[in-house]
Amino acid sequence: MSAILLAEDDESVRAFVTRALTHRGHEVTAVGDGEAAIAALKAQTYDLMLTDIVMPGLDGLALAETAARINPRMTVLMMTGFADARERADGVRSQQGPVADIITKPFSLQQICNAVDAALSGQRN
Repeated sequence: MSAILLAEDDESVRAFVTRALTHRGHEVTAVGDGEAAIAALKAQTYDLMLTDIVMPGLDGLALAETAARINPRMTVLMMTGFADARERADGVRSQQGPVADIITKPFSLQQICNAVDAALSGQRN
């Protein structure tokens, strides 16, 4: 079982991913924005953070940078449905930052679980 922080502003996606990962035996803390994610990161240590890239206020890229300073050993997975956001995230990822993979929305339950499993096992896609 791993401790996972999920930062996603879309309530239905947040609920879907939380259910899927909890069903797989993970402990999931789900928050609706980047500021709440930072507060959670300061309160607890997580094995993995799964974050949407496009969120109001603090976006997923800025959140990943801040998270890397708070917990440099934590793996980060990003999700997006926007091609331009994926391009920006790929740029951050190519610098060998904390981002293990970028998942394109919409995704299936199996795709998100496989991506989380791969990230937790240290595989970079």
